[in-house]
Amino acid sequence: MTRKDEMLTVAQVLNELGVSARTFYRWREIGKAPEGFKLPNGEIRIYRSEFIAWLETLREVA
Repeated sequence: MTRKDEMLTVAQVLNELGVSARTFYRWREIGKAPEGFKLPNGEIRIYRSEFIAWLETLREVA
């Protein structure tokens, strides 16, 4: 994570990936989603740098 790393909402991640919320949360259940953290209000945020790193791991596998 960089000092000024952008925090993405789940909606932003869904939009970038083009997947449904159901798919995203299923991926989280089985440990295949990008790392995220919960805010005190229960919302999930994902640092853009971690999201990009996660995408790169998918590219390496393909």
